[in-house]
Amino acid sequence: MKISKRGEYALRALIDLGIASELGWPMLQISELASKEKLPIKFLEQIFTQLKAGGYVSSRRGKFGGYSLARPMSQIKFGAVIRLIDGPLAPIRCVSQTSYARCSCPDEIHCGLRLLMFDVRNAISTILDRYTLADIVEITLRKYRRDKVTPPFLHRAIPITSVLPQHKEALRSKRRAAARNRFSGSPGSGTNNHPPKRR
Repeated sequence: MKISKRGEYALRALIDLGIASELGWPMLQISELASKEKLPIKFLEQIFTQLKAGGYVSSRRGKFGGYSLARPMSQIKFGAVIRLIDGPLAPIRCVSQTSYARCSCPDEIHCGLRLLMFDVRNAISTILDRYTLADIVEITLRKYRRDKVTPPFLHRAIPITSVLPQHKEALRSKRRAAARNRFSGSPGSGTNNHPPKRR
């Protein structure tokens, strides 16, 4: 199994959306994501079309539009996203659970190569189907805090007050302020290794 560039960028974009959401910015413009990942906007738009079709992201048009996660991060598993973008996780099709196809081996049941590739597929899928976007965002933010590195999007300047109800924006402002305090060198911020609370 090899993750394509499209698959890699899809996963990175989802992580970016998850990080931004945890920092109080539930929606990002595609130009922001393209700038951070140093990708052509058109290529990223193609990836988001697939992610949207798969139900992982949603979009909003307009000046303050952009992309946001379409489901809770705890329900987005990396294995499922890779299968959507790149196809089966199995190194050969005759051991795939989702896209089985018979190979040219005359005795598939006793094929030593197939038995080996079963183990390879199981090892890959066990890891990728266990980890969720919530897990990886939590790990990433914890590492940012440990290394005292400001995470992306924390000081994002694009206002969203005009597209959110006032009480929701007040809550998001509090979350952004709390996030800035965690990462801006305030007392105790550099030693806080507790994972961020999940919504």
